[in-house]
Amino acid sequence: MKKLMIAALAAALSLGASFAAQAADKVGVVVKIGGIPWFNAMEAGIKEQGTKLGLDAFMVGPTSADPALQVRAIEDLIAQQVKVIGVVPNDAKVLEPVLAKAKAAGIIVITHESPGQKGADWNFELASSKGFGEAHAKLLAEKMGGKGEYAVFVGSLTVPLHNAWADAAVAYIKANYPDMKLVGERYGVAEDVDKSRSTALDLISAHPDLKGFLAFGSQGPIGAGRAIEERRKTGEIFVLGPFSPGQGQKLIKADAISGGFMWNPKQAGEVFVTLADRLIKGESVKEGDDIPGLGVIKPVGNDIIVDQLLPINKDTVDELAGMGL
Repeated sequence: MKKLMIAALAAALSLGASFAAQAADKVGVVVKIGGIPWFNAMEAGIKEQGTKLGLDAFMVGPTSADPALQVRAIEDLIAQQVKVIGVVPNDAKVLEPVLAKAKAAGIIVITHESPGQKGADWNFELASSKGFGEAHAKLLAEKMGGKGEYAVFVGSLTVPLHNAWADAAVAYIKANYPDMKLVGERYGVAEDVDKSRSTALDLISAHPDLKGFLAFGSQGPIGAGRAIEERRKTGEIFVLGPFSPGQGQKLIKADAISGGFMWNPKQAGEVFVTLADRLIKGESVKEGDDIPGLGVIKPVGNDIIVDQLLPINKDTVDELAGMGL
C-alpha cells in the first residue's frame, strides 16, 4: 500500500509539473532602461496580457541605457530557455550577434522601436517614422512661428527609431521652414533626464537665439522642460517630444513643455505578449491579419508599422496620466 501511495504521489507530481510547464511558457522583454514611467507602463501591459493569455511574461529593465547591459540580459534569457525574447534596443547593431544566438537556440525574437532589426523575427511600431517625426516638426514650427534656432535630442545616436524620427523632422523643417536653423547635429541624451537638463542649459547659454527643442526619448522633454523653468524661458523656448504624461503633467501645464505625441507604451507591452502568443502557437502573422493592439496589419519585410498617435497637450494630459501613462 505504501509503495502504491508513493507511486501515485510521484505520478501526480510528474503530471502537475507537466501542466506547470505547459502553462509557464516564458516571454522575457528587455527594455532600454528600468524604473522610468514609460517602461513602467509597458511592464504593466506585459504582465496583464501575460496573465490574460496564460504566459509567464515579464520585463527586464537595465539600470542604465547601456547596450552591453541589454546583451547581458538577453544572454540570461537564453540561458533560461524562454520561448520568446522581446527587445526595445538601445543599439540595433550591437544586439545583432546575441539575437542571432537566441534564434539559433530556437527562441522567437520580437523587437519594438527598431525597424529592420537584424536577428528579429518581427519588429512592430505603433507610429511610422515619417508620420511621428513630421507631426512633431509641424508643431514645433507652429510654436516657433517658423523661425529661429532649435536643437534635437535623441535617446542615443545608435537608437534607429529615434534617429529616424529626427531625420524626418529635420527634413520636413528644412523643406518647409528655411528660417528655422538646426543647432549642431543631435544630442544623445534623451533617455537621461539629468543629461537632457544639463545639455539644454548649456545650449541655452551658448545660443541666445535658441527657440526650440525637439526631444525624441521619454526623458528628453522632461529634462529640457526643467531647464526652461530654471532659466525662466517659458513662452520663449518651446520643448516638443514624446514623454510620459504622468511625469510631465506639471511641466506641460506650466508651459515648460509645449506638447508632443506618443503612442501607448502599455499597449506596446500588450502587443509584445500578443505576438509572442501567436508565434508560440504557430499562428499566422501576415497581411490582412487583425491583431489586437495593431489592427489589420500590412507587414513590410519583418516590420509591422501602424500609426496610432496620441497628442499630449494641456487638454489631454490629465486623461492620459489617469490611464497610468
